[in-house]
Amino acid sequence: MTTRPAVLITGASSGIGAVYAERFARRGHNLVLVARDKARLEALAARLRQETAVAVDVLPADLTQHDELATVEARLRDDARIGILINNAGIAQSGGFIDQSADSIERLVTLNTTALTRLAVAASARMVAAGEGAIVNIGSVVGLAPELGMAVYGATKAFVLFLSQGMSLELAPKGVYVQAVLPAATRTEIWERAGIDINTLPEVMDTGELVDAALVGFDRREAVTIPPLHVAARWDTLDATRQALLTDIRQAQAAERYRTAV
Repeated sequence: MTTRPAVLITGASSGIGAVYAERFARRGHNLVLVARDKARLEALAARLRQETAVAVDVLPADLTQHDELATVEARLRDDARIGILINNAGIAQSGGFIDQSADSIERLVTLNTTALTRLAVAASARMVAAGEGAIVNIGSVVGLAPELGMAVYGATKAFVLFLSQGMSLELAPKGVYVQAVLPAATRTEIWERAGIDINTLPEVMDTGELVDAALVGFDRREAVTIPPLHVAARWDTLDATRQALLTDIRQAQAAERYRTAV
């Protein structure tokens, strides 16, 4: 038996989610694994039960489908054993902005933003009532870089960062830790599914290294963890500059440079 909180992980059948499952299982946490591929979930669950002796529940769900998302939300609201949510499920999309179909954009935005937000709300309401818990939202450095040309995907990941920071400001005083994790290119199936050849990317991090670094940030209770950022002061400077900019925004009048000359 374990007294550690159970961990619900979305996108758990492969890649980052599967590594999170293994790492938390080895820490002695029971798991609830969520993904579309039931067979892969069952195989991972069976292996982790055998190797670590933790309890592993499998909850197959396509989080872009309302009824299936609602099932996972209900599990987060009702299962008091779950004290950690790893909000990892997501998809990428290749091609220029005007080349993407309306349906593919809707699916990407639904999974990367709507589903992630609804699950975070479902978990945080109960965690706040308990006065403890943790939510990890997986974003991307692409959300900081429109120059990379993945406009819609990057916008959803910028949303994840903003949401995580807003959640942290509201929930941290109530005992709930919120972490945004911003990977760069990581060796997962997301690239192949997006039609991108991972071998064309100049640098790619292994999934295990990414998750291990993210867990160091988790244990340190960092609000934003960027595993590939080698100079931490760069983020500190960016955030300090953003906050300084806010003090310069005065709403009563337009800035001098925008006033029409008389």
